[in-house]
Amino acid sequence: MNHVRSDASASLLQTDPPRRRFPVLGVPVDLIQIPGVVAQIEKWICERDGCRSIAVTGIHGVTEAQHDPAYKMILSIADLVVPDGMPLVWLARLNGHKLKRRVYGPELMLAFLESTKEKGYRHFLYGGAPGVPERLAEVLRERFPGTVIAGIYSPPFRDLTPEEDAQIVSRINDANPDIVWVGLGAPKQERWMHRHRDLLRAAVTIGVGAAFNINARITKQAPRWMREHGLEWLFRLLQEPRRLWRRYLVQGSQFVIYLVLDFLRFRRPA
Repeated sequence: MNHVRSDASASLLQTDPPRRRFPVLGVPVDLIQIPGVVAQIEKWICERDGCRSIAVTGIHGVTEAQHDPAYKMILSIADLVVPDGMPLVWLARLNGHKLKRRVYGPELMLAFLESTKEKGYRHFLYGGAPGVPERLAEVLRERFPGTVIAGIYSPPFRDLTPEEDAQIVSRINDANPDIVWVGLGAPKQERWMHRHRDLLRAAVTIGVGAAFNINARITKQAPRWMREHGLEWLFRLLQEPRRLWRRYLVQGSQFVIYLVLDFLRFRRPA
């Protein structure tokens, strides 16, 4: 590996502390913040003991998991499931956990690149519509000089054939990335990471969904006050009502119903 390692890298090679998690409708969500995620990613890069996966999950992912047991299993065995959504933060607080902020996908990507821009880590951008990963690579290189974008690929919206899939796996592995950022949207990106974790030689895959468009400055980002008060869904719905109405109006309502039923189930007299 042609990485510039700091003297502090050895200190990262320590035993993982026990994961602190809380369940949301059967989905284990890690009680972790962005600095902790950045540190964990660096540790995995130093260890290189297989391809780890990080699911950046909010209401949409948790609700999808209620409809699809296989998807719930994928989330349950991911190496990290981080709370990308203020409702998950609020639920953590209601359960007595001191979780300050969400782990917002676009912010996680930028925070990692800012923290490690001089360390030579190699990044592969997998996802986005045609032209989006190219634009994202350009923005990231400009914003974080020294960032190594080892490769990009915008997959077709259809399923890949086995031959095409094998070709993209080879393409990613030939690029020798430390991290594969996956921008396919939930639940597709988590399924892709799970299916390829034993095929990729990267240290980490991270599903960040809309971070590709937002960080590429293609999609306008909600103001910070809306993001911090659980109103980003409204901003995004107003931007793309035809694409997102079902996710936010239907699945958002389903999430609340599932929570109420779960609350009643655990408080039903014996």
